[in-house]
Amino acid sequence: MSNPSVIEAVAQAAIYWEDLPVGTRYTTSSRTITEGDVAAFAALTGDFNRLHVDAEYAKASIYGQRIAHGMLVASFMAGLTSRSIPNQLMEGALFGVLQNTLKFPRPTFIGDTIRVEIEVVEQRPTSRPDRGLIGFLRKAINQRGEVAAELGATCLLKRRDPAVAS
Repeated sequence: MSNPSVIEAVAQAAIYWEDLPVGTRYTTSSRTITEGDVAAFAALTGDFNRLHVDAEYAKASIYGQRIAHGMLVASFMAGLTSRSIPNQLMEGALFGVLQNTLKFPRPTFIGDTIRVEIEVVEQRPTSRPDRGLIGFLRKAINQRGEVAAELGATCLLKRRDPAVAS
């Protein structure tokens, strides 16, 4: 075969700092948060707060039902993001995540399905010409179209061609 296949071309594709201008957006697949997820997270972390694990207690709360742990939602956001094709294509250029900030404007309930909407909100060079900072805003959107969580992430990425860096 003289021309590379689509799969070979995709396998060689990569996303670098230059490829992520402010305003770039993409959305992940979705995932439903189950009772088993909440129970497993409580067991894993030792966080057995009654609002997460006690249905009778949670009925009397302002939410009227159990809510998922915020860190479970953030973990699912990380998983959905890492499984996305754009994120997989930037893995080779990613030095690391330098900072995360979290907000939870709405609760996430057992049975809610979330997807993550991701937007590049900052692109900044560093003092080193071979790398730059990218600020992402990741929003967990539930099946009702509500923002359940916001995660700001600052990442350090390789630049495609440090020789032409400004």
